[in-house]
Amino acid sequence: MRLTFLAFSIVAVAIFWVAPSELAAAQTDTASEIRIVLQSQQDAWNRGDIDTFMNGYSRSENTVFVSGDEVTRGWQKVLDRYKKKYSDRAKMGILTFSNLEITPLGADSAVVLGSWQLQRANDLPHGRFTLVFRRLPEGWRIIHDHTSAAEK
Repeated sequence: MRLTFLAFSIVAVAIFWVAPSELAAAQTDTASEIRIVLQSQQDAWNRGDIDTFMNGYSRSENTVFVSGDEVTRGWQKVLDRYKKKYSDRAKMGILTFSNLEITPLGADSAVVLGSWQLQRANDLPHGRFTLVFRRLPEGWRIIHDHTSAAEK
């Protein structure tokens, strides 16, 4: 009986010691993987490549983009919206993401709070975004994007 209790105690202590470090490693991996997606989006945007920028989004009819009072549903419609609003390089400017706060919500989902800025010839629009990411077979992808622009 005593030996069984001792063995159980050792296993319990090992679980409590290992689990937090494994959790921290998983959160670090999640954050790193999501940062790579966002960096890839930023790089694609700054090359003028909206199609590659859109690889950061889930190619689903359930993908949601919210800006202002407008809700766009579906990957293709989000792509069409970007191409209409940013129809040339001058309108696209140079994109910078900053102030990223990545919070895992579980093994396969996370929320990201961050800032965006476009550097253009005549203005510097900027604002904030909240992204919901899901780990899909193709990797981490945005399933919900709520982006706002700061007042001018």
